[in-house]
Amino acid sequence: MSVILSIILFVGFGLVFVLASLLIGRMVRPCVPSDVKQSTYECGEQTVGRTWVQFDLRFYIVALFYLVFDVEVALIYPWAVSFRSFPTEALVLGLPFVALVVIGYAYEWYSGSLEWVRSQANTSAQASVGGGGSVGDGMEVTAGQMRTEAAS
Repeated sequence: MSVILSIILFVGFGLVFVLASLLIGRMVRPCVPSDVKQSTYECGEQTVGRTWVQFDLRFYIVALFYLVFDVEVALIYPWAVSFRSFPTEALVLGLPFVALVVIGYAYEWYSGSLEWVRSQANTSAQASVGGGGSVGDGMEVTAGQMRTEAAS
Protein backbone atom coordinates (compact mmCIF):
# COMPACT_ATOMS: atom_id res chain seq x y z
CA MET A 1 0.00 0.00 0.00
CA SER A 2 2.83 2.41 0.81
CA VAL A 3 4.40 1.79 -2.62
CA ILE A 4 1.17 2.79 -4.37
CA LEU A 5 0.83 5.84 -2.15
CA SER A 6 4.41 6.94 -2.91
CA ILE A 7 3.78 6.52 -6.66
CA ILE A 8 0.58 8.56 -6.44
CA LEU A 9 2.39 11.29 -4.47
CA PHE A 10 5.28 11.32 -6.94
CA VAL A 11 2.98 11.66 -9.96
CA GLY A 12 0.82 14.20 -8.14
CA PHE A 13 3.75 16.43 -7.18
CA GLY A 14 5.11 16.14 -10.72
CA LEU A 15 1.82 17.26 -12.25
CA VAL A 16 1.41 20.10 -9.74
CA PHE A 17 4.97 21.31 -10.44
CA VAL A 18 4.50 21.25 -14.22
CA LEU A 19 1.09 22.93 -14.16
CA ALA A 20 2.24 25.56 -11.64
CA SER A 21 5.30 26.36 -13.77
CA LEU A 22 3.14 26.78 -16.88
CA LEU A 23 0.62 28.94 -15.03
CA ILE A 24 3.26 31.20 -13.47
CA GLY A 25 4.99 31.57 -16.84
CA ARG A 26 1.72 32.55 -18.48
CA MET A 27 0.96 35.18 -15.81
CA VAL A 28 4.48 36.69 -15.71
CA ARG A 29 5.43 36.93 -19.38
CA PRO A 30 4.45 40.06 -21.30
CA CYS A 31 1.94 39.79 -24.14
CA VAL A 32 2.83 42.41 -26.75
CA PRO A 33 1.78 41.18 -30.22
CA SER A 34 3.27 42.91 -33.25
CA ASP A 35 3.57 42.35 -37.00
CA VAL A 36 7.20 41.28 -36.63
CA LYS A 37 6.29 38.59 -34.09
CA GLN A 38 3.48 37.30 -36.30
CA SER A 39 5.66 37.05 -39.43
CA THR A 40 7.14 33.79 -40.60
CA TYR A 41 10.63 33.20 -39.22
CA GLU A 42 12.91 30.95 -41.25
CA CYS A 43 16.33 30.69 -39.58
CA GLY A 44 16.86 34.45 -39.61
CA GLU A 45 16.34 34.71 -43.38
CA GLN A 46 13.60 36.53 -45.21
CA THR A 47 11.18 34.10 -46.79
CA VAL A 48 11.21 33.68 -50.55
CA GLY A 49 7.93 32.89 -52.26
CA ARG A 50 5.03 31.33 -50.46
CA THR A 51 5.68 30.59 -46.81
CA TRP A 52 3.22 27.69 -46.68
CA VAL A 53 4.81 24.95 -48.72
CA GLN A 54 4.20 21.27 -48.31
CA PHE A 55 7.39 19.50 -47.35
CA ASP A 56 8.25 16.20 -48.91
CA LEU A 57 6.62 13.41 -46.93
CA ARG A 58 9.83 11.41 -46.97
CA PHE A 59 11.22 13.65 -44.22
CA TYR A 60 8.38 12.62 -41.93
CA ILE A 61 8.60 8.97 -42.92
CA VAL A 62 12.31 8.86 -42.14
CA ALA A 63 11.62 10.52 -38.78
CA LEU A 64 8.92 7.95 -38.04
CA PHE A 65 11.23 5.07 -38.92
CA TYR A 66 13.87 6.56 -36.67
CA LEU A 67 11.46 6.84 -33.75
CA VAL A 68 10.11 3.32 -34.19
CA PHE A 69 13.51 1.66 -34.44
CA ASP A 70 14.96 3.86 -31.68
CA VAL A 71 12.22 2.80 -29.27
CA GLU A 72 12.77 -0.81 -30.25
CA VAL A 73 16.49 -0.52 -29.50
CA ALA A 74 15.65 1.06 -26.15
CA LEU A 75 13.40 -1.92 -25.40
CA ILE A 76 15.99 -4.47 -26.53
CA TYR A 77 18.68 -3.16 -24.14
CA PRO A 78 16.98 -4.31 -20.88
CA TRP A 79 16.24 -7.63 -22.55
CA ALA A 80 19.92 -8.07 -23.38
CA VAL A 81 20.91 -7.21 -19.80
CA SER A 82 18.45 -9.71 -18.32
CA PHE A 83 19.66 -12.37 -20.75
CA ARG A 84 22.62 -13.16 -18.46
CA SER A 85 20.42 -13.93 -15.45
CA PHE A 86 17.52 -15.67 -17.21
CA PRO A 87 18.69 -16.97 -20.61
CA THR A 88 15.78 -19.32 -21.31
CA GLU A 89 13.05 -16.89 -20.27
CA ALA A 90 14.74 -14.04 -22.12
CA LEU A 91 14.87 -16.06 -25.33
CA VAL A 92 11.23 -17.13 -25.07
CA LEU A 93 10.03 -13.59 -24.39
CA GLY A 94 12.52 -11.67 -26.53
CA LEU A 95 12.76 -13.62 -29.75
CA PRO A 96 9.19 -12.87 -30.92
CA PHE A 97 9.88 -9.17 -30.35
CA VAL A 98 13.19 -9.31 -32.22
CA ALA A 99 11.48 -11.31 -35.00
CA LEU A 100 8.85 -8.57 -35.38
CA VAL A 101 11.57 -5.92 -35.55
CA VAL A 102 13.46 -7.87 -38.24
CA ILE A 103 10.27 -8.58 -40.22
CA GLY A 104 9.29 -4.89 -40.05
CA TYR A 105 12.73 -3.79 -41.15
CA ALA A 106 12.76 -6.31 -44.01
CA TYR A 107 9.31 -5.14 -45.13
CA GLU A 108 10.37 -1.47 -45.14
CA TRP A 109 13.52 -2.36 -47.04
CA TYR A 110 11.65 -4.51 -49.57
CA SER A 111 8.91 -1.92 -50.13
CA GLY A 112 11.55 0.73 -50.89
CA SER A 113 10.51 3.04 -48.07
CA LEU A 114 14.09 3.27 -46.81
CA GLU A 115 15.41 4.52 -50.16
CA TRP A 116 15.54 8.30 -50.42
CA VAL A 117 15.33 8.33 -54.21
CA ARG A 118 13.00 5.65 -55.48
CA SER A 119 13.68 3.94 -58.75
CA GLN A 120 11.16 4.30 -61.56
CA ALA A 121 10.74 0.50 -61.77
CA ASN A 122 9.83 0.28 -58.09
CA THR A 123 7.24 3.07 -58.23
CA SER A 124 5.66 1.84 -61.47
CA ALA A 125 5.40 -1.69 -60.03
CA GLN A 126 3.69 -0.32 -56.93
CA ALA A 127 1.34 1.79 -59.04
CA SER A 128 0.32 -1.21 -61.15
CA VAL A 129 -0.39 -3.24 -58.01
CA GLY A 130 -2.35 -0.32 -56.53
CA GLY A 131 0.34 1.17 -54.35
CA GLY A 132 -0.27 4.65 -55.70
CA GLY A 133 3.30 5.44 -56.84
CA SER A 134 5.92 7.16 -54.77
CA VAL A 135 5.16 9.05 -51.60
CA GLY A 136 4.21 12.65 -52.23
CA ASP A 137 3.78 12.46 -56.02
CA GLY A 138 2.93 15.87 -57.34
CA MET A 139 3.09 17.45 -53.91
CA GLU A 140 6.70 18.55 -53.70
CA VAL A 141 7.69 22.15 -54.30
CA THR A 142 11.26 22.48 -55.46
CA ALA A 143 13.56 25.40 -54.71
CA GLY A 144 13.48 26.37 -58.39
CA GLN A 145 9.69 26.58 -58.34
CA MET A 146 9.83 28.73 -55.22
CA ARG A 147 12.33 31.11 -56.86
CA THR A 148 10.17 31.30 -60.00
CA GLU A 149 7.07 32.13 -57.96
CA ALA A 150 8.96 34.73 -55.94
CA ALA A 151 10.24 36.43 -59.08
CA SER A 152 6.77 36.69 -60.63
